Amino acid sequence: MDLFKKTPKIDFMSKRYLAFVLSGLVLTVSIGSFFVRGLNLGIDFTGGTLIEVEYNKAVDLAEVRSALARGGFEEAIVQHVGTSKGVMVRIPPRAGLNSADLSDRVLEALKTATGTSVEIRQVEFVGPQVGQELVEDGGLALVFALIGILLYVALRFELRLAVAAVIATLHDLTITAGLVSLLGLQFDLTMLAAILTVAGYSVNDTIVVFDRIRENFRKLRKEGPIEVMNRSVNETLSRTLVTGPTTLFVLISLFYLGGAVIDDFALALILGVVIGTFSSIYVASPVALVLGVSRADLLPVKKEGAELGGRPSNR
Repeated sequence: MDLFKKTPKIDFMSKRYLAFVLSGLVLTVSIGSFFVRGLNLGIDFTGGTLIEVEYNKAVDLAEVRSALARGGFEEAIVQHVGTSKGVMVRIPPRAGLNSADLSDRVLEALKTATGTSVEIRQVEFVGPQVGQELVEDGGLALVFALIGILLYVALRFELRLAVAAVIATLHDLTITAGLVSLLGLQFDLTMLAAILTVAGYSVNDTIVVFDRIRENFRKLRKEGPIEVMNRSVNETLSRTLVTGPTTLFVLISLFYLGGAVIDDFALALILGVVIGTFSSIYVASPVALVLGVSRADLLPVKKEGAELGGRPSNR
């Protein structure tokens, strides 16, 4: 508990080059996974069939998944809709099968395996054109989020800090998405929401550190940039050590208790929080240091005549 009572004096910046090497290796693996494995795009992006069925009693989703797997639909996504009796099944496109034939086969598989009454309530087809539009809209959402981060940090702090924040955010998003690809997790709209959430978490952590850096540059006039950044990271460390584990506790609970529907979502957020915490210490501040941020960049601009109390001088 002493860590929360006094500021630690850990020399984070002396390890910045080692952190750069580690980040570079992980980024290489992540980017390589995109080219080798690609993203396991879900039905939201590839198109497919959504079938909503209703049982005459509450049904366990694990039982429904097992029934569909035995019927040849191992890749089906299953979740409750409405009540515990309602189930939505998402099936990727099948060559040679239209929506009607596909829904009949799904219904037959469910009836045969469960032995209970099942009724189809709705069948919808998501075409590949809709999927392409979602890909484009998702990419635009990500680009606009990064532009917004750049403008916000540039206006609140300084342009080079804004660039460092965007680089740190891109670092987190690339690694998180790369691990999603490497692990074969399904990338759908829910996963896209997780990636954008990671961006928000990452930039929030970074701004807390940058805010302290600005304060310390103005307050500690005799210390150099490395000393100021080390002190700033140490002063915000207790906040980081409270926020990170608390968030992880919730996400781990969701991963183990939330069911298969949100497993991938929770796992992506867990990875993103860990990576975002690392980058706020070892990527954002060191990159700002490399870009040459100094005390002069963060000192408030003196207004003309301020030394005279705002009164015009007599000339």
